[in-house]
Parts: sequence; C-alpha cells; structure tokens
Amino acid sequence: MTAVDIRVTSGDEGVLSIGELPSRTRVSPRSLRYYEEQGLLTPRRTAAGHRRFDAEAVERVLLVQRLFAAGLSSTEIAPVLPVLFGVHDTAGSLAALRLHRERLAREIARLRDTTEILDEVLEEHERS
Repeated sequence: MTAVDIRVTSGDEGVLSIGELPSRTRVSPRSLRYYEEQGLLTPRRTAAGHRRFDAEAVERVLLVQRLFAAGLSSTEIAPVLPVLFGVHDTAGSLAALRLHRERLAREIARLRDTTEILDEVLEEHERS
C-alpha cells in the first residue's frame, strides 16, 4: 500500500459534481479547483457554469495524489498525465518521472551515507 489510499468508493459511473468527486476521491473541492487551475483536471461546465466531471476524473485525481505523494510538483505532473492516460505515447514522455526517480535514488543514497557517518561518530563517542 502506498502513502496515498487509492480506493474508490462505489457509486454510479457518470457525471460528478464538485461536491461528489471529493466523496469518491477524498480530495477537497479546493484541491480540485487547484488541479483545474494547474491544468491537471479539466471539468466540463454546465450552462450555469457548474463543474461536471466524468468517471475518468476519479482515476485522474487519485493518480495526481499519488504523484504529489511521490514528491512531484504540479508543473512536473501536467506533462506526464496525458501519457499515463494513453493520450500520447512518445518514448521520452516519461523522462520527467524517470529523472525524478533518479534524483530520489541519489538523495536516498546520500542520506544513507549520512546516517552511516553519524552512526560511526556516535559509536566512537559512546565508547569513550
């Protein structure tokens, strides 16, 4: 299980309002509006201007949450979402995710080295 709960509550697969999508994804309406501003989510609008989301929006919001939990910013997420949803299929499209993962791996290695150094210092001073 990841840090983000990806379960979706049951319900009719159809059009969802800004009030219904949060209950399906556990993401606040404020966050959904932010996702829209950042180009991560594109609702349709009714004649009265109300947001309406299709069933794919649930998966999209949950994926955005997972990517945020992985440390990506909205500007890093936006270009990879179409690829992850099969809209675009170019070889280099996932390069940003690979680079982010490589940066994390380097940081993890650096932190492991740091903890080993601290362990050595502690061990030396605890013996004295």
